[in-house]
Amino acid sequence: MTADGLQDLLRWLLAAVFAGMGILHFMPAVVRTMAAMIPPVLRRPGLPSPRALVYVTGLCEIAGGVGLLIPGVRLAAGFALIVFLVAVFPANAHAAAHPERFGRVAVPFWPRFAGQLALVGLVGVALV
Repeated sequence: MTADGLQDLLRWLLAAVFAGMGILHFMPAVVRTMAAMIPPVLRRPGLPSPRALVYVTGLCEIAGGVGLLIPGVRLAAGFALIVFLVAVFPANAHAAAHPERFGRVAVPFWPRFAGQLALVGLVGVALV
């Protein structure tokens, strides 16, 4: 397989992962768990509700995943996904800090951090 073919495969895989994860943001049990992961700093009057944030992040993941497959918006989608991965990390870190509350969703901090960095790197490779 050529380098271009591998990059296309990577884009499709990332699109499937992001779109799939985004779709999960609309399943009631997942919404409850993810809403609970929203850190206290984002639970203030005037800010969107935790459930609303879950729905918005789901839409972002779906749009970003699809965007990776469209040449005209690929670069913008990729950068948006990178910003997204950074923006949602505090919720993941909050879950990691409370394994008693989140169970298996609470991936320990450093493996979660490494996973986020790997995803950022893969999205970057998909854009080159």
